[in-house]
Amino acid sequence: MILKRLVKASANKSLKQENLQLAVFTAFNILANYKFPLNEALGVSRVCMSFLSKLFRWERGRQKSGYDKMLLCGAMWPIKFDTYLLKFPEGSEISPHTDKVVSGKHYRLNIVLKNADEGGEFICSNPIYETKRIKFFRPDVSEHQVSKIVKGNRYLLSIGWVKNT
Repeated sequence: MILKRLVKASANKSLKQENLQLAVFTAFNILANYKFPLNEALGVSRVCMSFLSKLFRWERGRQKSGYDKMLLCGAMWPIKFDTYLLKFPEGSEISPHTDKVVSGKHYRLNIVLKNADEGGEFICSNPIYETKRIKFFRPDVSEHQVSKIVKGNRYLLSIGWVKNT
């Protein structure tokens, strides 16, 4: 009898947590996709709406070179940062470039989750720290690139921030 009550209470608690998570996720999705005056009434800024509309959705990378990115989290205050999951499918590559910022110093920490079977090497002119799986660099001042993925897919977690000077 006591065991049955514990199982039932546990199931109800689990169900309540799932419902709460679903409600919060649904509310964020509604806010991210709603384009009417409700946003202004709630004080939801365009930056916030842009952020929410990109959260947990795949989109093409900035370099238009075949890689995809998914925004996992980010903030504008107290320090501007972003965290992406990046996918480099077979055939993708990133040409040498730098990432300009309006002000401050841009830092990026890339953690390689899965290397491609062939190709996909990260090349940076002046890394701060680099191992096989960890790449820490200043993308605003160091030219960097990714060689062509010949076979397989490459995945990485990319965390970037801008430190004001």
